[in-house]
Amino acid sequence: MAVKECGHHDQDDNRLVRLVVAGVATFIILILFVIFLIWVILRPSKPHFILQDATLFAFNLSSSPATPTAIEPPSLTPNTITITMQVTLLARNPNDRIGIYYHKLDVYASYRNQQISLGTMLPSTYQGHKDVTLWSPFLYGTAVPVSPYVLQSLTQDQNAGGVLVNVKVNGRVKWKVGSWVSGKYHLYVNCPAYIRLARDGIGSAAAAIKYQIMQSCSVDV
Repeated sequence: MAVKECGHHDQDDNRLVRLVVAGVATFIILILFVIFLIWVILRPSKPHFILQDATLFAFNLSSSPATPTAIEPPSLTPNTITITMQVTLLARNPNDRIGIYYHKLDVYASYRNQQISLGTMLPSTYQGHKDVTLWSPFLYGTAVPVSPYVLQSLTQDQNAGGVLVNVKVNGRVKWKVGSWVSGKYHLYVNCPAYIRLARDGIGSAAAAIKYQIMQSCSVDV
């Protein structure tokens, strides 16, 4: 009789384990289904960015030959770019039911996929439904070393009368639905800006020239 009772208890324990596992699996599936359903209903969209304008204070390239000596042969000093500009960025939240938190947004200028300014940090911002945010950061780059390829490309662009500078944003975003806040997602924004250059020197530009651009930016989240 003792053996039969032990087998009966084992069967009860196995049945209890199966019920617990089935219950946990059902709960997880239900939670995932609810999250998926909420996601489908809300249809979250990534934010829209527009580069409204750019004010150029300085943009020039230095590539002067070094003075040769009796010991050292003549050589070229490193090619460097100096840039000072202020840009106006507009960010819009297109969602009706989702808020957006912006964290650690870093803005910088790029030419031919090479960063030519220091990053400027934007303040952390919360954007409600359909809200619009404006930032006007300054971008600085003093004697930034660039490759010989950039010198050649910039010379060609200068002869054509203009240069394409990309204003880029790197940072993190969070989605907010009601009281729920998601984890952080990487945000990457690329805004092309065509800048006209003077023809009296490589990469030169008169001070404080403001360009109305109104260019939509590509956004990846």
